[in-house]
Formats: sequence, structure tokens, C-alpha cells
Amino acid sequence: QVQLVESGGGLVQPGGSLRLSCAASGSIFSQNVMDWYRQAPGKQRELVAYITSIGTTYYSDSVKGRFTISRDNAKNTVYLQMNRLKPEDTAVYYCNALVPPGSEYWGQGTQVTVSS
Repeated sequence: QVQLVESGGGLVQPGGSLRLSCAASGSIFSQNVMDWYRQAPGKQRELVAYITSIGTTYYSDSVKGRFTISRDNAKNTVYLQMNRLKPEDTAVYYCNALVPPGSEYWGQGTQVTVSS
């Protein structure tokens, strides 16, 4: 059983930065594709970014150039550095792991609120 624990959310002013962390246990972390999703009130959950086992990254258009996903396989942790935050980035952010050969796991989510 894979467990994912997110941290780093909070309240930040527009233009500010936050770094989310997701610590994983229960699998060979380096083999996983790790994703960050978010869900704003009244909206569907959307993919924000992912990083593959070999370090290939993807970003949604809404965060490209502002957010950076990275992983530290030695610490079994994936990060999401969020810069130049906007009010529309307000959401619950979820960590997701795709574990070979075909399992998927979710964290409990961490709230990010961007407001002055």
C-alpha cells in the first residue's frame, strides 16, 4: 500500500510563493510517475504537473513558467515550487502516484489560498 502525505500549503498573497511537498512510502518511489492535481471549489480536479521516473516534466498551460515540479528519489519526495501565485491558483492540491504496473494512489490534499 502506497501512502502519500502532502505538506506546505497555506495562505499567501498574490505574487507570492509556496513549495508543496509530497512524501511517499510503500513503493519503489523512483519508478513512479508523480503528479500534482488541484481542485478549486465548484470545479473539476485538474492536472497541474507531472514528472516521470526519468525526469520528464509536463505543466498545464495555466501554470507553465510559474510552477516547477521536481523529485528527490533519495527522500521519496516530490515537490511543487509555485511562484507568482494568482488568486485563481486557490485550490486543494493533491499528490498522485502512478505505480507500475498499473496502480494509482492519492494523498489527502493540502489547501492553497492566494488572497490579499
